Amino acid sequence: MRLHRLTAIARKEVLQIMRDARSIAIVVGMPVIMMLAFGYGISFDVKHLPVYVFDREGSQKSQDLLKHFQASEYFEVVQTVNNYPALVRAVDAGDCKLALVVPHDFSHKLNSGRPVTVQALIDGTDSNSANIAIAYSQAVVQNYSRQIQFDWIRRHGQSAILAPLSIDARTWFNENLESLANIVPGVIVIVMAVVGTFLTALTISREWERGTMEQLISTPVTALELMIGKLAPYFVIGLVDTCLCTALGILWFGVPFRGSWIWFFISSTLFLIVILSVGYFISVTAKSQLAASQISLFATFLPTFLLSGFLFPIDQMPVAIQAVTYLFPARYYMTIVRNVFLKGAAITLLLNELIAMSIMAFLLVFIATRIFKKKLS
Repeated sequence: MRLHRLTAIARKEVLQIMRDARSIAIVVGMPVIMMLAFGYGISFDVKHLPVYVFDREGSQKSQDLLKHFQASEYFEVVQTVNNYPALVRAVDAGDCKLALVVPHDFSHKLNSGRPVTVQALIDGTDSNSANIAIAYSQAVVQNYSRQIQFDWIRRHGQSAILAPLSIDARTWFNENLESLANIVPGVIVIVMAVVGTFLTALTISREWERGTMEQLISTPVTALELMIGKLAPYFVIGLVDTCLCTALGILWFGVPFRGSWIWFFISSTLFLIVILSVGYFISVTAKSQLAASQISLFATFLPTFLLSGFLFPIDQMPVAIQAVTYLFPARYYMTIVRNVFLKGAAITLLLNELIAMSIMAFLLVFIATRIFKKKLS
């Protein structure tokens, strides 16, 4: 391997990037656009769910219950109707996600110490929002019920009975349970995977389409020198994009970074080597920029989005799908990034992921250099 040949190939690729305005736009624009789009567009937090109410009693106690819903940040009582069909129409039309029906004997049963049931109609077209609405509404009703029980015991001259069991819940690493803290580190993985593979998938295929591959083949450049020289500029670009996305996540979205910067960049380097090797492999086999770009997006974006744990927990997937996720490097890097950002986990806890990416990097570099042949087909 000769340094001057590597430098010449890398310089040639840098000039090609500078001449191609589309590449520059992808390098600079795509990471920012994806960070903003995913950061603001995806959220698992459910707040201010619209609520319609049919209060059949209209008493002080029923209004007190509704005030508990209104006081919660998760609900917003937007309208009160005076008949049941109007409530059903509101749910059908999607005007509300939760509809409450307070019975006509609500106060009477509460005053007499008897159980009372409040009906809740929930729009289940969005199962995630529906499950959260059920859990939040039950929490609000239980809180109100506990208050009513204590008031009833005091009115009847009895001492309040303490609950025999309670739970003191403390949330670590994401104290406010904000989905943004979970999403933004994952977006860094998606940006690196998509941008890195897409750009490098065009390196060799571009040479074939422009008819300059014959000149490269006639030179004494080896397959390994060609690969390293071609990928070196994109490796630097990938690190720059990583820094840009990380800065946006920390400074703009306020996601905490609690881990080691050194190990973060070491793991990012390994992931970039893997991703760039995947793109180079696609470029060598496709020999067409259109085919290479389509294959790269299909091979990286969907697996990274669906099978890396970004949206869905891997341990909740079917066993067969869990086995498939081990084939994608984004699975390992996603685990590292989230643990480094939120937990500040020691690198000893992430050795399995680092070893897996190291093995992938070695195998992909080996395969990519072996599959490239310095001859015209």
